[in-house]
Amino acid sequence: MTLSLRDPQTLHELLNYRLVRLYAASSAPVTRLMEGRWGLSRREWRLLALLAAHGALAPSVLADRAQLDRPRTSRAITSLVAKRLAERAAERGDARRARIALTRAGCQIYDEIFPQVAAINARVMAVLDDAGTQA
Repeated sequence: MTLSLRDPQTLHELLNYRLVRLYAASSAPVTRLMEGRWGLSRREWRLLALLAAHGALAPSVLADRAQLDRPRTSRAITSLVAKRLAERAAERGDARRARIALTRAGCQIYDEIFPQVAAINARVMAVLDDAGTQA
């Protein structure tokens, strides 16, 4: 049976349905790894990874890049700070503004976690054909 993502006739041929299923199958092992081994929520991991990739960011920029609302981002930042994986630093000249950066411990945990997440990604990619994975 050939699926037609361009001309869907069934639920299984809808791209969004297939993406949600792929996300569910691929995110479960990452979530188990984050929560079980590292005590991090998916949201905390997302912020930690963004800070590792982009360096210190204002909370609003971090929220935008994470595609999260600001209250959820604020709670995740507070949790990362409490776990000593991130720190808030007031911007010079305006103490009302802050930037969030990873601590050394945050960088170390990212360096330990990322290869494991990349390995999960490789297992997911292995079941997809090359035509669907070209960027």
